[in-house]
Amino acid sequence: MDSSVIQRKKVAVIGGGLVGSLQACFLAKRNFQIDVYEAREDTRVATFTRGRSINLALSHRGRQALKAVGLEDQIVSQGIPMRARMIHSLSGKKSAIPYGTKSQYILSVSRENLNKDLLTAAEKYPNVKMHFNHRLLKCNPEEGMITVLGSDKVPKDVTCDLIVGCDGAYSTVRSHLMKKPRFDYSQQYIPHGYMELTIPPKNGDYAMEPNYLHIWPRNTFMMIALPNMNKSFTCTLFMPFEEFEKLLTSNDVVDFFQKYFPDAIPLIGEKLLVQDFFLLPAQPMISVKCSSFHFKSHCVLLGDAAHAIVPFFGQGMNAGFEDCLVFDELMDKFSNDLSLCLPVFSRLRIPDDHAISDLSMYNYIENMERFLHAIMPSTFIPLYTMVTFSRIRYHEAVQRWHWQKKVINKGLFFLGSLIAISSTYLLIHYMSPRSFLRLRRPWNWIAHFRNTTCFPAKAVDSLEQISNLISR
Repeated sequence: MDSSVIQRKKVAVIGGGLVGSLQACFLAKRNFQIDVYEAREDTRVATFTRGRSINLALSHRGRQALKAVGLEDQIVSQGIPMRARMIHSLSGKKSAIPYGTKSQYILSVSRENLNKDLLTAAEKYPNVKMHFNHRLLKCNPEEGMITVLGSDKVPKDVTCDLIVGCDGAYSTVRSHLMKKPRFDYSQQYIPHGYMELTIPPKNGDYAMEPNYLHIWPRNTFMMIALPNMNKSFTCTLFMPFEEFEKLLTSNDVVDFFQKYFPDAIPLIGEKLLVQDFFLLPAQPMISVKCSSFHFKSHCVLLGDAAHAIVPFFGQGMNAGFEDCLVFDELMDKFSNDLSLCLPVFSRLRIPDDHAISDLSMYNYIENMERFLHAIMPSTFIPLYTMVTFSRIRYHEAVQRWHWQKKVINKGLFFLGSLIAISSTYLLIHYMSPRSFLRLRRPWNWIAHFRNTTCFPAKAVDSLEQISNLISR
């Protein structure tokens, strides 16, 4: 056997989803022996699917990671550019809000197709082997061993140099690390759930403008729609579970949409709307934070296993892909030394991934910041632009955002003061002499106050200065 094969580091990647399959590509380029263990069957040959495919927003961070493994052009060619948000009001009026400059846009990509492409790309490396229908039972990083259960239902022990946990928000790898001392973990379910719907093509074309992220904001709930390559749109309805639970019949659903999304009914069609609504129950959304992301030089968490986030900033997949890219950059820096790479990876990524988790909770449209960015593009950068169209570290984006808010607040205070002073000047300047004398008369009392009261001298002086200003 070739000596290079014997000396290869053995890596077990747990999870063959988006982040796991991309990480396999990164590690395979370093000539490691990669085994990917996925609990589900191969989605490329699966005969059963769990509902329709979810669409995801691919931004600059995700594209940079794909570029590093030579997949950017392939994936981008299968995506649809979304250059602005299209806001649908209750009255049916539509308003476009650009994401940034004309050159800045995000891509609508199919999660299912993207995962298939990443799996196929990983399998092209001769040192990568996929194990589908293999569930992780035990994880023992200290001894470099995992136990998996395959389709033969016989537990199998596997030794490895590195365990990479890419097994999602409910990570089995993370659950084993939680038993280690000083491992912090928190999770939060938000009151909202989500449900996928479909807007079919109309006369062989898109039923709405395709190059937009369509949004129907409705107070405590909203619906969005992303375009697909087959001319359809994948819609996602975000709503508190208590609202979902009120819609029990077909008439309930139609009446609800007629009240809150009337323009969506002819786009979806009543029959398809009811069919999709009752196809699957509303799904929960969870936010997960943990620290640290590694255990010694034997185990590391990436993607949702380390930092599951709610989808309101569209950065879940992009943050996971950037994990892979940062890990690869550190492996370059430390010449594949895992004992040096893993601690630095945790130190760098924890503040960033916690920051994007927090940002995802309160994303909103940044009107003031967008205006300032237009006149001072190098000084004021909207938060969404920093997160979506750059690789500014997430926590640095938050710090810069807070600084910009302070500047904006001070600027608004100064502007308000200037307006008040200007208004006072114009009022006095254009007043009739008689009215002016009435206004001026109270200031003649100042001399009397100075001589007959205990008014502070500084206060009286200030009043005199104002009186002199008005007298001019």
